[in-house]
Amino acid sequence: MSLEAYLDPENCPAERPRLEDMHASTSALHAGIDGAIRSSGTPYLHPEGKTLQLDLLGSPNMIAWQEGKIAAMFEEKCWSELPQVYARYGTETTARLLDEVKKLEGARAAVLTDCGMQACALLFDILVDSGSHAIIMRQSYNKTRVYLQKLCERVGADFTLMDDGDYEGLEAAIRENTCLIFAETYTNPLMRALDPGRMGELVLQKRSAGCGRLRLIVDNTIATPWGPSRPLLEHDGVDFVVASGTKALGGEDRDLWGYVASDDSETLNQVMDLQAMRGGILDWRRAEALLEKLPSAEAAYEGRCSNAARVAAMLATHPRVSQVFHPSLQDHVDSETIASHYRLPGSLLSFRIEGADEDATKHFCDVLATCVILRYALSFDGLTTKLNHHGTVSEYFTPPEELGRLGIDRLVRIGIGLEEADDLIACLNWALWNHEEVSVEELDSWRESRSRDLGIYPEAKDD
Repeated sequence: MSLEAYLDPENCPAERPRLEDMHASTSALHAGIDGAIRSSGTPYLHPEGKTLQLDLLGSPNMIAWQEGKIAAMFEEKCWSELPQVYARYGTETTARLLDEVKKLEGARAAVLTDCGMQACALLFDILVDSGSHAIIMRQSYNKTRVYLQKLCERVGADFTLMDDGDYEGLEAAIRENTCLIFAETYTNPLMRALDPGRMGELVLQKRSAGCGRLRLIVDNTIATPWGPSRPLLEHDGVDFVVASGTKALGGEDRDLWGYVASDDSETLNQVMDLQAMRGGILDWRRAEALLEKLPSAEAAYEGRCSNAARVAAMLATHPRVSQVFHPSLQDHVDSETIASHYRLPGSLLSFRIEGADEDATKHFCDVLATCVILRYALSFDGLTTKLNHHGTVSEYFTPPEELGRLGIDRLVRIGIGLEEADDLIACLNWALWNHEEVSVEELDSWRESRSRDLGIYPEAKDD
């Protein structure tokens, strides 16, 4: 059956779209990945071998990993002994780059780290001390949020969580002892957009009014240095930019790294001293590999953004979709900010299915994964499109009522890759129309067959 039959949001064939009917580039990419998986016996997401995350084939393997964390605590084992799902949790196996980061972020100084979280943690540890006060925006990455909160508890500092977009509330929350505000350019998974000019002006006003310690940290991972209309550090009041270079700047899911960029060399020297004592330094082998791929990373990111905008536009008109979250959409809550401050909309999007509860949303993701070209995996901005159920991956231990209160319940999250957009749309449309007809038993059978075909997860079993 031709691919065109799957592109009309008003109806869709009952048969799953076939890889061989998709564009040659999509077919070749995923055939190459499958071949590499069969060769290595490990479900990496690159035709040449190892990547930072694995194709989990759906939620059961992810849930088993999450439950393994609980079991490890009772057995007094280290979580590093758990199987790999993403390299920052454990994996199986630089001066030139520093200059490139400084150019990209328009910074006078930068420090490279072994991951994005390390960049945040080092900076927090320098800025937060006893008696100080830290503010973080609610939709910031949950690991960043938890680290900062625990740090404040440990050293005797105050901690405030603020809603993204509530600039009046933020202004009221700033105190004389506030040492930092942490925000993200685009947030995950609802893709809110920061107004860097307004935020920077607020910080400058508060400094002049007596909040002399106040510093603004912006995480630019999702928007990337190419997404904003001009470098973030050109906005007065923006002091530090942090990012996980693992995503778009690496671009192929192969090298874990991060950085802090700033014009504040004095603070970055303190970060470097702490890093020298504690670790978290980027090794030269990764820097060399990253420099080799960096020249092509911007064009790849632009391609992902274009694909994401096309997918988001289709989902926004689909009768079986109730909400779509992507900066390219005209009805985005921050549309004016995006038009004023951003050039590219990012490759990450999320959406809700009409009438679906949390379990039905998880089931949809598992069914969509059977189309193969959307791989059930963590992270984003690699070669392949990755999908997951947000409640299973990022918020597994968050109570359902809290997910609803935060507005991050019942979400399908997709990090768009380099496949042809029509191929992704075809799979999404098929799953939206047909996921309810696919039983749990059929999904179990598919995972078993797929695992056997690829020679992976030999011990994966569902209760």
